[in-house]
Order: sequence, then C-alpha cells, then structure tokens
Amino acid sequence: MSVVTDALHDLKARVQAMGRVAIAVSGGVDSMTLSVVAHRVAGRDARMYHAVSPAVPAEATERVCGFAKRDGWSLEVLDAGEFQDQRYRSNPVDRCYYCKTNLYRAIAQRINDGPILSGTNVDDLGDYRPGLGAAKAYGVRHPYVESGIDKAGVRAIARLLGLWDLAELPAAPCLSSRIETGLSIQPAVLSAVHATEKLIGKVLAPQVVRCRVRPAAITIELDPATLGRLTDAERQSLAQQVEDVFRRISVNQSVAFARYRMGSAFLRQQEATKTLAD
Repeated sequence: MSVVTDALHDLKARVQAMGRVAIAVSGGVDSMTLSVVAHRVAGRDARMYHAVSPAVPAEATERVCGFAKRDGWSLEVLDAGEFQDQRYRSNPVDRCYYCKTNLYRAIAQRINDGPILSGTNVDDLGDYRPGLGAAKAYGVRHPYVESGIDKAGVRAIARLLGLWDLAELPAAPCLSSRIETGLSIQPAVLSAVHATEKLIGKVLAPQVVRCRVRPAAITIELDPATLGRLTDAERQSLAQQVEDVFRRISVNQSVAFARYRMGSAFLRQQEATKTLAD
C-alpha cells in the first residue's frame, strides 16, 4: 500500500475505535476531510457541529451544509457565542483561545458521550496556536496528529477519497485573523474584509489575497505573482473601490498593496502592547 493509503487506514481505525464522536467542522479542508472519513466509518455516530459567526465566511457554511445534505451527515449549525465574549472581541494575542473555548464549550453542552475531534494536523503544532490550550481543557482529540498526518497528507487523503474540491481548497483562516492584534473585532469590519477579498478575487484571480486591517491603513496582501503583474491603473482603481467599501462603515483609511505574509496581522506580545499604547 502507498503511504497515503496507510495513513488513511490508520486514521479510519483510530476514529472508528473512538465510538461516538463530535467533530468541530469549520468548512476548511482539514475538518471537512475528517468529517467525511468519520461519517464513512461511524455513520450517525459521527456528529458534526459547525459554528456560524461574523468571522465565518458564508461560503464555508454553504460548503458544510452542502456536504451534510449530500452525504447525510448528522449536522448541527450553532452560534458558539464568541462575539458575546469581550475577551475575544478585544483581540488579544491569545484571541484564538477564547474563540475555541466558546466553541468547545458549546459542543460539549450538546453531547453526552464520546470525544470532540478537531482537524488539527501535525503542521499546526509548529505554530503559536492558543486554541490548542482550549482543546486540551475540553479533552479534544486530534486524529491527524495521532496518525502523524500533516497538511500535505490531509490533501492527499482528500484526493484519494475523490474529494477533489476539498483537496484544492486554499487555506482560509477565520476573518478575525485579518484584524491586527489589539484592534477590536467588529462584525461590520469583518463583513467589509470579506467583501474586499471577494472583490479582489473577482478582478485579479490571485492565488492568495488577504485584506489586513491595521491602525492606520488597509493593506491588501497578494501572492508575489499577482502583485508583480498589478498595473498602476489597477492598483489605483482597486484602492479606490476598497476605500469605498470601508467608507460605508465609517472606516476612512488609505489602502496599500503588499506581498502576502502569513499571519502578518498577528503581533507578538511586545508589538501588540506598543500598538495599544500608540
């Protein structure tokens, strides 16, 4: 058997051995692929929970609901309540801890037995992931990590299962990740961020686009190839359109374009403290 086949076999065996499971499914390739696998091995004993909020793009919810309807998942769409948590809304360095705490608490209140599963993979362990602390507090298990599967492995498993649409999904962190650490999370701003990324995607068809909200500017980050072919006329036109999007919610900031840097809106503790003091 191939390495991917072996990894899938191990993943299936682990999930099946857990019995009834509850899966936190965001709509990304990791949790979606895990949900497909769990449903195939556990049937109705695999329960999926998808949280909706201003930080979750509608496309992600549509994807989850579409798969659930097509494949017959046991799915509950819920509001985990993080936007009622001021600790989350204040956007501290460990914002994700409060997001996941609300999510896992909401799921735990809905189940009587079996573990909660996440789509965390081995690659995630190398990043600063405060949400993993919340997972530990709720006894959440990470089947990909237990099976030694990284992001490339998840995508390979999706292809092996014929889930081509999932296998090619680009990384899509929650919309709150676009807001610089220390700036409060506002639903209207997240809506403008999402509208901007869809606008840029439609016009430029980039490999990557992130709309970063910073204290003094809106920064549109693009993959190097797209940024390199951006003409002055396109830059000026798009900047004006993005300014108009934000002006509608009374955010009057200039727009700049830059090369994509993963997680660039996340500031470490000293930088965040400086931003809040400025």
